[in-house]
Amino acid sequence: MADEPANSVLYDVSEGLATITINRPGAMNAMNTAAKVALRDALLAAAADAGVRAVLLTATGRAFCVGQDLKEHVATLTATREAGGGNALSTVREHYNPIVRAITEMAKPVVAGVNGVAAGAGFGFALAADYRVVADTASFNTSFAGVALTADSGVSWTLPRLIGQSRAADLLFFPRSVSAQDALELGLVNRVVPAAELAEQAAAVARALADGPTVAYAALKESMAYGAGHTLAEALEKEDELQTRAGASQDHTIAVEAFLAKEKPVYLGK
Repeated sequence: MADEPANSVLYDVSEGLATITINRPGAMNAMNTAAKVALRDALLAAAADAGVRAVLLTATGRAFCVGQDLKEHVATLTATREAGGGNALSTVREHYNPIVRAITEMAKPVVAGVNGVAAGAGFGFALAADYRVVADTASFNTSFAGVALTADSGVSWTLPRLIGQSRAADLLFFPRSVSAQDALELGLVNRVVPAAELAEQAAAVARALADGPTVAYAALKESMAYGAGHTLAEALEKEDELQTRAGASQDHTIAVEAFLAKEKPVYLGK
C-alpha cells in the first residue's frame, strides 16, 4: 500500500503501562503477516517485562481491527493451490493463537481501547482483553461465516462465556454490525464513551490498573479462567492457592496498612 506506515504496530512503555497500538489505518488495521508478527511480539514483550504492570491495546484511525487482511489472504490461497497443497490458514496457529494466549495468559491486566469497528480476529482480540472501553461510534462483527470460515482468535471460547451460547450462535451464524450501545447491553463491553474521549478514558482505566495491585490482578485473571472450566470444588481449591499467593505479596501488606492508617495505598506491583 502506498500509505503503509513504517511500523504496523507501535509499542511504548511509560511508568508501568505498555501501550500497544495497531497502526495500519489505511487498511482499517487489517492484519497482514507483518502486523500479526509485530502484535504477537509486542504482547509477548509486555508479558515478559517485569516493569510492565498493565497493557492498553488500541489502534489508530477509524477502525480497531477488521481482522485478516483479505488481499494478502487471497494471494496466499492462490499460491497454496498452485503449489498443490499446504495450509493457507496456518496463520491461526502461528499468529492468532499466540496473540490471544498472550493477552489472556499474561499475569497483568489488558485493556482494549476500541476506537472503531472490531471484526473477525479484531473482535477476538477485543474479547480476549480483560476490560473493554469502547467509543460510542465503534461496532463489532464476528464476520467469519461471511467469508465461509469458522471462528478463530478465541471467539468460540470468549463469546459464549460473555453473552451465552444462544446469543453467540446468533452472532456467529448471522454476522452483522453490532453497535457500541448494543454491545454494552449484550455484555460484550464494559464502558462506552464519547469517541472524542476514548483515548483519554481508555488510558485512564489502563493507568489505574497499572498503578494497582498487580499480583492480585494476575490472580483474578487466573481464577476466572480456571473457574470457567472446572467444578466448584476445584475452583475453591484454586482460590485457596491464589489467595495464599496474593496474601504473601507486598501489595497486600501495603493495602492493609494504608486501610488502617486511612491513607491511599501506593502499590509496588509485587
